[in-house]
Amino acid sequence: MNITMVRGLWLIAAVYDGVLGLIFLFQPGLAFEIFEVVPPNHFGYVQFSAILLLIFAAMFLRVARDPIPNRFIMLYGVALKAGYSGLVFYYMMTTGVPAMWVPWAWADLVFLILFYLSWHYTGKLLSEPGE
Repeated sequence: MNITMVRGLWLIAAVYDGVLGLIFLFQPGLAFEIFEVVPPNHFGYVQFSAILLLIFAAMFLRVARDPIPNRFIMLYGVALKAGYSGLVFYYMMTTGVPAMWVPWAWADLVFLILFYLSWHYTGKLLSEPGE
């Protein structure tokens, strides 16, 4: 991993979460309709989650622009991705979860691993002499 890869990773994550956030904010029923899943009783639940994704996308964009000073944000990204993928995989193994949530859980698991690796890498840069 190098600093260019770190920037690229966080830019991709910002776009990914930003696009999902915009879709679920402005078309909250679209994914439920496409996947034939019963939506929640009020789309406000979905839209609030979408706003959180947009907030995280903005945070990820800050990391992409300047990874070292914004390194502290990386662990919030790890926590977000662990929370989402962990819940989906837990429900997959227990009571079940609609299939529409599973691809995003796998994507978030990959992001979780890459986020952690980028956090670890930038920590090594900080500990090198002369940095």
